[in-house]
Amino acid sequence: MDLERERIRADLRGVLDGEIRCDDTFLELYSTDASLFQVKPLAVVRPRRTSDVSATVQYAAENQIPIHARGAGTGMAGESLGTGIVLDFAHSMRRILETGDDWVRIQPGVVLANLNRHLAQRDRIFGPDPATRSVTTMGSVIALDASGSHWPQHGSARDHILELQVVLANGEVVTIKPTHLDRVSHLESPELVRITSGIAELMESHADKIHGHLPNTFNQGSGYRLSGVVENEVIDLGKLLAGSEGSLALVTQAKLRTSPRSKARGLVLLFFERLDNAAKAAVQLGTAGISACDLLDRRILAIARETDPRYSNLIPENTEAMLLVEFSGETQSEVHTELEKIADRIRRRRKLAFHSLITTSPNEVGTYWELARRMTPILYRLKGNTRPLPFIEDMTVPPPQLPNFLTKVQDVMKRHETIASIFAHAAHGHLHVRPLLNMADRGDLAKLERIADETYEELFKVGGSLSGESGDGISRTPYLPRQYGPLYELFGRIKRLFDPAGILNPGKKVLSSTFSPMELVRRVELVPQADISPEPQNSSNKKDQNPSDFELPILTWTPQEMATTARSCHGCGRCRTYGADTRMCPIFRFDSREDASPRAKANLLRGVLSGQLPPESLDSAETKEILDTCFHCHQCRIDCPSNVDIPNIVLEMRARNVDANGLTQDGSLQAKIHRWALWGNRFPRVANWALGNRVMRWLMERFIGLAKQRKLPRLANRSFVKQAARRGLTTATRRSGRKVLYFVDLYANLFDTQLAQAFVNVLDHNRISVYVHPNQQVSGMPSISQGAVTMAARLAHKNVKALAEAVRQGYTIVATEPSAVMALTHEYLNLLDSDDAKIVAENTREACEFLWDLHHHGELELDLKPMNLTVGFHVPCHLRALHEVSYGQRILQLIPGLSVRPIEKGCSGMAGTFGLTRSNFRSSLRIGWDLIVAMRAKQIQIGSTECSSCKMQIEQAGNKAVVHPIKLLAKSYGVLEPDVDLFTPSPHDLFVT
Repeated sequence: MDLERERIRADLRGVLDGEIRCDDTFLELYSTDASLFQVKPLAVVRPRRTSDVSATVQYAAENQIPIHARGAGTGMAGESLGTGIVLDFAHSMRRILETGDDWVRIQPGVVLANLNRHLAQRDRIFGPDPATRSVTTMGSVIALDASGSHWPQHGSARDHILELQVVLANGEVVTIKPTHLDRVSHLESPELVRITSGIAELMESHADKIHGHLPNTFNQGSGYRLSGVVENEVIDLGKLLAGSEGSLALVTQAKLRTSPRSKARGLVLLFFERLDNAAKAAVQLGTAGISACDLLDRRILAIARETDPRYSNLIPENTEAMLLVEFSGETQSEVHTELEKIADRIRRRRKLAFHSLITTSPNEVGTYWELARRMTPILYRLKGNTRPLPFIEDMTVPPPQLPNFLTKVQDVMKRHETIASIFAHAAHGHLHVRPLLNMADRGDLAKLERIADETYEELFKVGGSLSGESGDGISRTPYLPRQYGPLYELFGRIKRLFDPAGILNPGKKVLSSTFSPMELVRRVELVPQADISPEPQNSSNKKDQNPSDFELPILTWTPQEMATTARSCHGCGRCRTYGADTRMCPIFRFDSREDASPRAKANLLRGVLSGQLPPESLDSAETKEILDTCFHCHQCRIDCPSNVDIPNIVLEMRARNVDANGLTQDGSLQAKIHRWALWGNRFPRVANWALGNRVMRWLMERFIGLAKQRKLPRLANRSFVKQAARRGLTTATRRSGRKVLYFVDLYANLFDTQLAQAFVNVLDHNRISVYVHPNQQVSGMPSISQGAVTMAARLAHKNVKALAEAVRQGYTIVATEPSAVMALTHEYLNLLDSDDAKIVAENTREACEFLWDLHHHGELELDLKPMNLTVGFHVPCHLRALHEVSYGQRILQLIPGLSVRPIEKGCSGMAGTFGLTRSNFRSSLRIGWDLIVAMRAKQIQIGSTECSSCKMQIEQAGNKAVVHPIKLLAKSYGVLEPDVDLFTPSPHDLFVT
């Protein structure tokens, strides 16, 4: 940390309630957003309240340090990037303060989707809906004057502002609201009087210039929004601050107008053989009456067909473009009638579309909107080095010019031999164009700049605007003088009125220096000085090396594969969601810091590999702090639109950090939990007494970090592998037919041997031979999660050696523990570069998956006795990452009389061994609380899940027993041991059932 940053931290630490960070590792996370650019700040402040913002701005003004406001960091033009102090409003200033009948008062860090979930209780909505609404903050919505697909119905953010509390460039806190010009002199502060009267004078003296040079578009996102600022002798600075990107003042509270929710809505999908026909249809529809009209080109549609089976039959193969048109009304029948009129007009009378689909089903409406909102990020899944780059992606044109302008854009792309994806809010002429180029190729970046120059030349000819709702930021500010001509000088005068010293987000809206945006494009290529080895090394062979000799990569991927994975994260920020339609990311939902987000891990590794950070930064305490916000649930990997393998990135860095520093007390408990369990298995009575004794539990918490309140399973008197040996199950058979090697893993082997026995009995009932390999080890998943890869690789090597030979003898490996399946099928391939590891991965199945496959082939016995129960069913995270469907739920639905109620309330929070430790106990319960509460419902008589950790967590604060689906199946078959009680909760407050 340099002296200037040290001074800033020391100066601000004493005056702020919020957090200030200046270390290199942390600043790397705030040096990028969803744009192409990278700019390292001096410091990051997470204000807790308005006084923190005021104090920071005042300090910055006194010391001539730039200030950059940041929300979720999802901007695509680099709006929140800068060299000064970044104010992160998303962390602490995210409260909904007050709600009225038709208005709401919020802090800037409130997420738009969360606000609308809150307003739904009153049947209201905040209408503007940018594509990133699941993660974007309201401060950003205002700063960019966001609009989104529903602009025809709701307009943009500036249309909904009633009042703003802002911090001015001198640190003063004032309230902004519409004011009659006669009352300006009576405003609350002399500074606000000076600014307001100055703006009023500028608007009057430049009225003709403003009228003559503003774009002829419905929504103008570039430059400052000057229309409507002074109207009918009333000045409304809120309209000017909307879209100003934090360059004039910083919003700390906003009172916003809300709208009634649509009573009924539906969609018509119109399919076209030509892109220009789709554009012509959008122009004909106009904005009158419809709620939204989005256009998707064939590249987006093709990847939708390839990546989501829901769309493969929905979208005809020969579709070049599609319009998604929404209509809202009072009733479903009214909506359906209007949609039929639209389809008839475009398809039959105008002969533009060749096919159409209409729906008013809420579920189908949601599915079709997903197509429009999620497919652009999914373009980042494309193989190769080219990616859709957001640089010219936010243009607006007068709607009648849309067909002609699209042709001009295509001509530009052809001249430069470049393809691009095209998405548009077509009815109001708002275009998102992303050329597919390689960020690591300087030639491609130069080409991107030439494409921008030529495209913008065509844009200005038709009276278009550089931006509609994504701001100017770094990408477009240099082009503003070309768009606005003599009016651009007025922007500078407005900026100086609000911010005489130029500290508020300098270089945005008004140029502070001449530069090319390409100078700030983030580095994504590997650099020679990165401390990486030229070839991957097998983790199992590293045990004889000194810790200081370790180099990246530690796992079995190559340096280039590692770098490609890290740069595949384009920073869209979808991993910051709180939405119920995904589980990403359980820890971020609980701890909404940027460093807790999955993308932070990709940014950190990319920073090291590209030379922005020294390799030894991975060994630091700051890096460990970031890595500790991942418990390896894999939800980010499957829910990420780009499928970035964040768990592998974390494992690579965590392994390096553990190698340099060793395991902490918590890490050691988790990574070596199998050793503690094996020790306890030698003396099960003594161990169980200790686990149930409060004094002993206090000592365990003190000396090994095991949470004293955590309910634990009792150790079995004899391990299942030993029981299996007595029954002759540890000898392989040469008989033909289906054969199963049961991989027992820790929980079923040492704790719940009844589960293991139930599974063996179920297989035996279905005439399937079972083999319990006597030399199998635990899966090592807790060790993997903690980055103890040397320990994990030893376990993996022993298991693979034993299991691969069994596979060659015709056995299928089956496990009842989801984490064991994850280890064998996914994680071992990261640790061992061997054919045997691949054989094991390809031939491993989860127990319910295996049984469902039997049922699918008509081989599963269905002599099941009725069970009149309502079961609350939870799908564990690792199974969700392994399978798109829940086989456990399907198996339970085979049992007569059994009512299965799926409970999708996110992660349980236990996360394997994460919730065992003293430091994580309360956090784990908070993460899983919604699930625990849902499972307490009176209608549910028993809980069920395949995961032993989830079972422990739900029973920790629940009021009923939770059992594995295999046990319920065994009971229905009548093969469960008679003394097993599935339904009675544990009476002991330190043990689970």
